[in-house]
Amino acid sequence: MTIEPLWKQPEGKTLDFKRDISSPKGLIKTLVAFANTAGGKVIIGVDDKSRAPVGITHPLDEEERLCSMIADAISPRLVPSVEMVTVENKTLLVVEVFLSGTRPHWVKAEGPETGVYLRLGSTNRQADRELIAELRRLVEGIAFDELPMADLSVDDLDLAALKSMFRGKHDLDEKEMLTLRLLTKDQSRLVPTKGAVLLCGKERGLHFPDAWVQCGRFIGRDKARIFDHIDLNDHLPQAVESIMLFLKKHAMRGADFSEVRRKDVWSIPLGILREVVINALVHADYSQRGAPIRVAFFDDRIEVENPGILLPGMTIEDMRRGVSKIRNHVIARIFRELNLIEQWGSGIPRILSEAEALGLPDLQMEEIGMRVRVTVRLAEQINIQSPSPELKDQARTKSGPSRDQVNILRNCLEEKPIVDLMALWGRKNRTKFRDQVLKPLMAMGLIELTIPDKPRSPKQRYRLTALGKEFLRKTNRDKESG
Repeated sequence: MTIEPLWKQPEGKTLDFKRDISSPKGLIKTLVAFANTAGGKVIIGVDDKSRAPVGITHPLDEEERLCSMIADAISPRLVPSVEMVTVENKTLLVVEVFLSGTRPHWVKAEGPETGVYLRLGSTNRQADRELIAELRRLVEGIAFDELPMADLSVDDLDLAALKSMFRGKHDLDEKEMLTLRLLTKDQSRLVPTKGAVLLCGKERGLHFPDAWVQCGRFIGRDKARIFDHIDLNDHLPQAVESIMLFLKKHAMRGADFSEVRRKDVWSIPLGILREVVINALVHADYSQRGAPIRVAFFDDRIEVENPGILLPGMTIEDMRRGVSKIRNHVIARIFRELNLIEQWGSGIPRILSEAEALGLPDLQMEEIGMRVRVTVRLAEQINIQSPSPELKDQARTKSGPSRDQVNILRNCLEEKPIVDLMALWGRKNRTKFRDQVLKPLMAMGLIELTIPDKPRSPKQRYRLTALGKEFLRKTNRDKESG
């Protein structure tokens, strides 16, 4: 085995360095994470900071100790490849783990519910219940969006919208809907699949409260000041056009008269952005809870991120090469039938080539937390300034807090549960109140969750952010001076 090229690489999703095995806990977690995610190598006998080889003093004894440690500490049993390699007259141990067909693996001492880890960048991340369930489904070849919604019926789908989308393509009778996996049989009953409800369910927000899209236009290069925002709860295929309309709203359009017919020239790469948006909608992990798909427009870039890390076995490098693994089979199939997707796996390489042809910086793709983010940098910065006080007052009615939402903010000076805030408006539908009132305030950065990692916790409360407190202070000053 040759490891010379690895010295120039940073630690990442498939590579880790350890000085020794005196503290085995971190090493065991890394091996578990590699086995569950995309495989990888751990090179032991290397200084973490200088990357200089320091070697193993008693390599044969350490190899035997390491193999026993792995056998005793990981379940199901993991049998990696362990080799001794000599570099600069120093002996190193190279442990190679491949993506396992018996995943999820876990640290025995922590148990199968809390001891499962995944590799995100150069760190190991503890998997929650939903991620563990997805790992099991993927090994069994089951797609989340093909699962039945046993408590629902065909009447819970917006059939009119579906037939409108497929007009001229399919008749969408019962047989066709079964073929497309929009419907499935459950105990002799025809019921919609999760994918069908995600695509066009009448009450999608009730069953998948985070299956929506949050779009924001920010002033500058960070999220400190928001200029405009919109929350989209459209059926997923229709959301593509709604997102693109929002982006166009905040872009600039010129004209090219060099040909016979006028051609619009946009300040943002619409073709690339459309592909990135479709990719986010199709590959989002809708089984996860906590955050929607987000589209953030800054002066110098546009970021599109979706919940869910890359599927096991996939890396960012694979994604850039066009390697394609489908997470949501039903959603992907429908998008392809509607000609929103062309050939599987062709999208990313195509937009990378298009970005190069347009002279744009290379697209940035990364796993951040439990999300995938694609950043499209603009050829020229599009600056917007804070609006004048008069325009702020006008904009507030469109994209800022309403008078009733300001009352909500005042009541969030102290942490409040959602039921207390609903009582202020006499609201009874928790989902609609969250979508229509609280989520817009969160999108503006004015309120936040007290337990962001567990949005459904019974102890969850809402509170003002620093920006929210400043907004209230200014609102009160304006009221006093007026």
